[in-house]
Amino acid sequence: MIAEKIVPEFAIVGHPNEGKSSVLSTLSEDDSVRVSPIPGETTECRLFPVTIDGQEIIRFIDTPGFQNPRQTLAWMRAYEGDDKLIISEFIRTHKDDPAFHDDCALLSPLAQGAGLIFVVDGSRPLRNIDRAEMEILRLTGRPRMAIINCKEEETSYLEDWQHEFRKHFNSVRLFNAALATYDQRIALLESLKAIDQDLQEVIETVINAFVRNWQSRNEQTASLLVAMLARCLSYKRIKTLRPGTDPQPLQQKMLAEYTAFVSKKERQAHQQIRTLYKHNIYNLQLPEQSILQQDLFSEQTWEFLGLTTRQLVVAGAVGGAALAAGLDVLAGGASLGIFTALGGFFGAATAAVKGKDFLGGTRLLGIKLDHQQLQVGPVNTIQLLYILLDRGLLYYSHIIHWAHGRRDYQEASVASGNEGGKKRGYTAGWSARERKVCEQFFKAVQAEDESRRGQAEAELIFLLCQKLRFISEKSTQETGNVPRT
Repeated sequence: MIAEKIVPEFAIVGHPNEGKSSVLSTLSEDDSVRVSPIPGETTECRLFPVTIDGQEIIRFIDTPGFQNPRQTLAWMRAYEGDDKLIISEFIRTHKDDPAFHDDCALLSPLAQGAGLIFVVDGSRPLRNIDRAEMEILRLTGRPRMAIINCKEEETSYLEDWQHEFRKHFNSVRLFNAALATYDQRIALLESLKAIDQDLQEVIETVINAFVRNWQSRNEQTASLLVAMLARCLSYKRIKTLRPGTDPQPLQQKMLAEYTAFVSKKERQAHQQIRTLYKHNIYNLQLPEQSILQQDLFSEQTWEFLGLTTRQLVVAGAVGGAALAAGLDVLAGGASLGIFTALGGFFGAATAAVKGKDFLGGTRLLGIKLDHQQLQVGPVNTIQLLYILLDRGLLYYSHIIHWAHGRRDYQEASVASGNEGGKKRGYTAGWSARERKVCEQFFKAVQAEDESRRGQAEAELIFLLCQKLRFISEKSTQETGNVPRT
């Protein structure tokens, strides 16, 4: 573990509305960092520690912008004392002068040994004031990196920035903080090792901690999804009917309770995943067309995630009207309206059920009426498992794609996953071996076999960890056109 005395610190320096706060937010995984285009709003330094397993491993410091960079540079050029004391002497000389308050606040972390990361918007032209600030930072003698945060596709000024930065900084990187993936964040930390040999070992320790933590989060995500599946698939409720009572109202009530139960458990699992990846403000406001905006129990959800119309009929629920009609609706392959209304995941309905005596104890679609007891669940179609998995993996993909420094919550067009009507269910392309893992888990949950269930859960968690890692790696590949570290 990293000792407190060698926790590395980096001051983030830059102008408002140029990406400083976005870089800080993304590096620290803290979406509470205030992003403001108004100069002068930040007047004091603010510390953003990164903690893993209760241990602080690195600190980033938000700093105010330069207040009087030309005058500050002029003082430093005229300074004739010990170069190692130039920062502390500047602060001592100007600490009581309001005209240099922000400059002193900015330089204070550097005087205490922090490295620095200078952030600029590479889509604008280089100015003389930028050159003055770069020279100030060079004269501090602190380990320093320059980040060109290319917020737009405009790159005509990029070469000018890179040329000027090479004169003043130990390392120059391209980094789009609003679109950065986890791997790009790690790559940026890797580049910090190059700015000072004394930092290499401690930064390597930080990177290893980040990598292990990401693996741990994926494992926890897989466990959350499997626990949610187990609760939803093993749901069973039995209620007693009074003699001569029509079973339809109670059946519909029990179905509604079940759909509400599953929907709640799914929402809870998604919220826990969101928390794992430290999204406190971002609440995944998906566009209306996103499949994750659709009701879990809607026909559209199942069609989109890969089921054919025939499979929908087979997997559909039978409502009260269908029961009263002798189950002729689904047996004849008629409208699926009842599917949407009751959201059924209660088994298979085929022509073979036509004419069955429901009141005689026939078990159908997870609903059983035996004498005066009505039972709903456990679900006896594995399709619910695949639907819940697909939605969980889609949610995970959205969460890890959203950088903590991104703030366009309302304007952003989050990929909905159903462009052109293409079905995007992750599980649709799984191999027979992978589907067998799911089937073994489903059977163990249905059979309420604890000895089999533990092993089946472990195998499914292992499979999901592989899938999450693949999604994470793919997210980095898909942003290959973004300026990278």
